[in-house]
Amino acid sequence: MMSIYKLTRLLILILIWVLSSAQMPPKLGDSSGNSVLGGGHVQSDIPTKRVIQYSHLSNRDVLYSKRIWRTIDLRQKHNYPLFYPTEPTDDDRMSLFDVIKWGALTEGSLTLYEPRLTSTGFDDQFRFPVIKDSGESQEEFDFRKRLLFGERLLIPVFNEDGTFKYDNEGNQLFMDTIEYYESRDIVKYEIKEDWFFDKVKSVMDVRIIGISPVVNYVDNTTGTVLGTKNLFWLYFPECRYTFQNFSVNNPNNDAMPMSFDDLFWKRDFNSYIHKESNVFDRTVDPTWMGVDALLESERIKKDQFKMEHDLWNL
Repeated sequence: MMSIYKLTRLLILILIWVLSSAQMPPKLGDSSGNSVLGGGHVQSDIPTKRVIQYSHLSNRDVLYSKRIWRTIDLRQKHNYPLFYPTEPTDDDRMSLFDVIKWGALTEGSLTLYEPRLTSTGFDDQFRFPVIKDSGESQEEFDFRKRLLFGERLLIPVFNEDGTFKYDNEGNQLFMDTIEYYESRDIVKYEIKEDWFFDKVKSVMDVRIIGISPVVNYVDNTTGTVLGTKNLFWLYFPECRYTFQNFSVNNPNNDAMPMSFDDLFWKRDFNSYIHKESNVFDRTVDPTWMGVDALLESERIKKDQFKMEHDLWNL
């Protein structure tokens, strides 16, 4: 018979083998036979995130409202989660511009609105949606949408001997192409929002109405930056369902990322006011310049703060 000492030693060896085997990473495996684990744990479940619905709001419940336009400058460090990564990473992280491009061009869930020039400036009232016209082919419609994500270029067509190519009527031939903007080209975002006082909840609340990516307007001949321009406008309530499915880097905890919709819901961004609704429909800049523009922006913000605290005394 086996002695108690040998039996105890055998049980200890078995226990050590079981524990060491349990600490080995699982064999994931794929079609290529790769069993490398991409992280310290396996994500066995993929949570389905639902958009937090806005609470019901009636006109009778609003004692005060004000429309505000803000600028989110991507050069500020606090706004880096909206700018980086400039290229999609292996863990499916993308910048906000790449998410918008995917939703508008690939998935087709986002409607683009052209910022056409009107008598009062560039339109941001969602009056010019980019939708498929009657009799328009799918290729033509896709090309019109892609035009809003870049600059249209006409490249000359050359013959084999290096000379310009012409058609039968003597007109020079050009190749119609698009030079797309990349995520690194976006310098800021403009958002349009409504601030209002809800007497039912007794709070000052806000609803983002629209968002627009902004790039530098560059002279193609000299390369000089002439200013900035809005590429297009997006209706933000429609964007929320797409933004909710893409995560933003959480600097405090990689295991608990938040979505782009969470970022805007928590207002986890830095911005400054460049316009409020007024009788002249004018913006802070160029009416005010330099430090005066900054002071005017702060004045608008302080007026909102005073209104919230003094509303019950009106």
